[in-house]
Amino acid sequence: MTQQPRVRFAPSPTGYLHVGGLRTALYNYLFARRLGGTVILRIEDTDRSRFVEGAAENLASTLAWAGLHFDEGPGIGGDFGPYIQSQRSDIYTAHAHQLLEEGKAYRCFCTSEELEASRQKQIAEKRDPAYDRRCRALTPEEVQKRIEEGMPFTIRMKVPVVGQMHFHDLVRGEITVHFDAIDDQVLIKSDGFPTYHLANVVDDHLMGITHVIRGEEWLPSAPKHQLLYDFLGWEAPAFAHLPLLLNEDRTKLSKRQGDVAVEDYRNKGFLPTALVNFVALLGWNPGDDREMFTLAELEQAFSLERVSKAGAVFDIEKLRWFNAQYLRALPPAELAGHCGPWMRAAGFDTGDNTRTEAVVAAFASYLTLPSDIAAHLPFLTIAQVTLENAEDRLLLAGEDAQSVLKRFADLAETQAPWDAETVKALIKQVQADTGIKGKGLFMPLRLALTAEQHGPDLGMMAELLGRDTCVRRVRAQIT
Repeated sequence: MTQQPRVRFAPSPTGYLHVGGLRTALYNYLFARRLGGTVILRIEDTDRSRFVEGAAENLASTLAWAGLHFDEGPGIGGDFGPYIQSQRSDIYTAHAHQLLEEGKAYRCFCTSEELEASRQKQIAEKRDPAYDRRCRALTPEEVQKRIEEGMPFTIRMKVPVVGQMHFHDLVRGEITVHFDAIDDQVLIKSDGFPTYHLANVVDDHLMGITHVIRGEEWLPSAPKHQLLYDFLGWEAPAFAHLPLLLNEDRTKLSKRQGDVAVEDYRNKGFLPTALVNFVALLGWNPGDDREMFTLAELEQAFSLERVSKAGAVFDIEKLRWFNAQYLRALPPAELAGHCGPWMRAAGFDTGDNTRTEAVVAAFASYLTLPSDIAAHLPFLTIAQVTLENAEDRLLLAGEDAQSVLKRFADLAETQAPWDAETVKALIKQVQADTGIKGKGLFMPLRLALTAEQHGPDLGMMAELLGRDTCVRRVRAQIT
């Protein structure tokens, strides 16, 4: 490749960033970074009926959270702006008029009611719905008369009625499409705004885009775009259409079966490093068994040649596994920052940073999400251990259990320092003094300290509780 690539991610500000959109943005980003190219953020907001206030800003902040930082775009600048399509209307209108003058487009005066009636008729006749091209046959005089009467109109591209076209896709290979399968696509809507198809092609050309990397759902539009490039006398960029993201049942990924917005995963405590690593492998593989990649490592490893044609299943359990690996590897201070909101909601005072970090470090290996920390905190936040289970109370009332509790309390009162290792040594001394071992030794102590029969390392939990609390709780269970 002699030319450094210029790629773009061009979302519509219609809501939150879909995980499929994140995958598209990521692949564009990785492709450009590996080859020393440029990655552009462009906001495609020409569909005003679906415009959501604040969505563009949310898209930008979510991409930044994921670690994707663009070279050009809104708020960034660049030599090819503006990068918001609603600010480029005159550019699209000029190109649409060029196509009209060259006989490659025509005005369509059909009302929405007429179009719907034609569509229903075609469906009833078991034909694929498409515009019947009735306005294509209007004479110049008829067109002018309707304009003078103030009739609203759209501008449609004039697709050849016979023949076929060919184009190459970097993922799917050679593609041939017959012209009779291509609709006379609307280029300019009756409100004066361009459709995605015209604006997309014009912007990609004027912004010097060399590669269009986008989802498979846009593959049916590719022939229309290729034809527009031909009509305008431009060289088309290289196309690469990415495989669909699928639910577990291999249907197209949708919110009916789970979260699809990046913000949903962010709000649940998924780390950007984990989500990006996971999403990168949805449709691409590095050629070996490796799974863990930093963003910088992905930049070096990624290539379009290893992108699959087949749909990729969004396996939430695999994402959870990734998140657990990244979460557990965090330094205690950073982990505490992620877990803090859930710790406070569970009644744990996070004011003491040293203690908070000790708690999250102790339970790091048990965490998949930061919220999981809450399940491990009750033994630290309760004022008094209460045994709800009658079997637990009966167990602690037994002679052996009472012997263990008494000896532990007596030894612990003078034990210093108080940490996990010294507690374990102390428990061994209790075993030596009482002759009780195994579950008979550990179960009474665990119940007295935490009200639970099972859990993390007992020495660690005792250290977190502190000596005085441990002694108080054990003595409270001595009858």
